[in-house]
Amino acid sequence: MAFVQIIEYRTSKPAQMQAVADEWEKATEGKRKALRRVLCQDRDNPGRYFNVVFFDSHEAAMENSALPETDALSKKLMSFADGPPTFYNLDVIDNWE
Repeated sequence: MAFVQIIEYRTSKPAQMQAVADEWEKATEGKRKALRRVLCQDRDNPGRYFNVVFFDSHEAAMENSALPETDALSKKLMSFADGPPTFYNLDVIDNWE
């Protein structure tokens, strides 16, 4: 079953966070289990962001989380965040394009 993780966070330093995410993408090339990532900014609430990450399964997401590069990413990202993130772990029930 497909799986989506949404990470909600606040930051006043979005450029620094994006640079760290770009580093992670390069460091995990060929290893990561994430299929797709969509970064969204809340238009009505400045400084609030949602990182939507798509996986084949919950198990793939957990493998991705276990990568040493993911742990390093998380620590770096949180140094630019304005508070702790909120994680939403979602099983995909229906999907259409």
